[in-house]
Amino acid sequence: MTRFVFITGGVVSSLGKGIASAALAALLQARGYKVRMRKLDPYLNVDPGTMSPYQHGEVFITDDGAETDLDLGHYERFTGVHARRADNATTGRIYSEVIARERRGDYLGATVQVIPHITDAIKEAVVSGTDEYDFVLVEIGGTVGDIESLPFLEAIRQLRNDLGHDHTMCVHLTLLPYIPAAGELKTKPTQHSVKELQNVGIQPQMLLCRSDRPIPDNERRKIANFCNVRPQAVIAALDVDTIYACPISYNREGMDSEVLRYFGLPHDGTPDLSRWEKIVHTIREPEGEVRVAVVGKYTALLDSYKSLAEALLHGGIANNVRVKLEWIESEEFEKSADRLERLRDVDAILVPGGFGERGAEGKIDAVRFARENNIPFLGICFGMQMAVIECARSLAGLPNASSTEFGPTDEPLVGLMTEWARGSEMLRRREGGELGGTMRVGAYPAKLATGSRVAAVYGKTDIRERHRHRWEVNVHYRDVLEKTGLRFSGMSPDGILPEVVEYPDHPWFIGVQYHPELLSKPFDPHPLFSGFIKAAVEKARSE
Repeated sequence: MTRFVFITGGVVSSLGKGIASAALAALLQARGYKVRMRKLDPYLNVDPGTMSPYQHGEVFITDDGAETDLDLGHYERFTGVHARRADNATTGRIYSEVIARERRGDYLGATVQVIPHITDAIKEAVVSGTDEYDFVLVEIGGTVGDIESLPFLEAIRQLRNDLGHDHTMCVHLTLLPYIPAAGELKTKPTQHSVKELQNVGIQPQMLLCRSDRPIPDNERRKIANFCNVRPQAVIAALDVDTIYACPISYNREGMDSEVLRYFGLPHDGTPDLSRWEKIVHTIREPEGEVRVAVVGKYTALLDSYKSLAEALLHGGIANNVRVKLEWIESEEFEKSADRLERLRDVDAILVPGGFGERGAEGKIDAVRFARENNIPFLGICFGMQMAVIECARSLAGLPNASSTEFGPTDEPLVGLMTEWARGSEMLRRREGGELGGTMRVGAYPAKLATGSRVAAVYGKTDIRERHRHRWEVNVHYRDVLEKTGLRFSGMSPDGILPEVVEYPDHPWFIGVQYHPELLSKPFDPHPLFSGFIKAAVEKARSE
């Protein structure tokens, strides 16, 4: 029978529940168990797809086309297990499903209430499709004590009774602040947080205490005594210099052993963490360094580019170098052309995805600078579209080239996609429809041109990558653009939708319509990022 581990958080937000959950999953995997991870989010949005990146960070995309919380990216990067739509449930989605059932008459006229209807729907979301797994780790978003999370906590309380305490476990992540004036760690916030959890009927079996220093034995015993857990179940979540050191750190603290002991499973011995040790060693002791400029429009909140930053780090791991990122707001270049000169000293330039006209001209300027100065370039989604527009304006004699995303244009190099295929199903969009769920989103196949640079990077011509966009490069401009030297080296299988462009005579210039960062792992770096950083290394060493 599947065992469920519920991870809650208290005291303050942003303590790292997602990383802690993913690290525990990696440890259980290293001990030979099959693991799946899920996230319950208390916000009322059906999904984060229409949220501003400044509100919630990046939107992580699954193969089956779900727009999900960024923590699912951590889950994939630590476990290698592809997330699914069912792995992220929000209050908005739960309530929408319950209301839809009520409208259909599924409840046979009953008064629909939080208990049992909402909590039953949450429980269904937690347990559905989990029979084949040894462990399912379920992270509950928010902070204990918030009113929004109460239905989720109640559902967990009920699940412990439904499934049995021998098949469920609660791990609570708290903060142990160090007060310099007192010269000690303070346990009171943790005590109060656990009391909040107990007030809703949940007794945690493990406390994961975030701290910047080891927990003294006397403080550990004090926490255990007041919070009703074993001293061995008070685990120090120590600050580390890289998130990929977390599995190693938590293993040293005995986290995985204590989880297995609780479930009555063999917990002696040491899991094989050699791949994590190798990753951490490469990050800490690289052979060199490269500087990469990321010219974006959401750089004020770096969580907006979480998967991108990690994928660039993975590219550095693949090449045994440290990747130093310079985050640049693209609007800077629109204020003064002279500011482009700050790109001259970088080893590579990346223009990421985004939506809307703001900052677009600055991105186009960055593309032009990379092309004219032979600086390795990678354009992702919107970044590829800006590369195509830059080519049309600078090389193809189309100075008015633009995107219909920015308004009416006589030269629509990029246009709103109105229909596209997912397998045998044709999907359509109507002008003026709702924003949510109207994109080409999820994993789609593409064909790479034989002999192209991108095919050499992948080592194959058939690929499948994750998309999230409403606009596409207009294939009707392909001939005029290819006469300038820009090659359309990747297309959808039907040859209608451009997927990859490149300049064969440039040291390394590739634009892709999809988001390769979503598939990159520290132990399996995406080939585009490995190749991009390799090109940056070659440029750095040639100077």
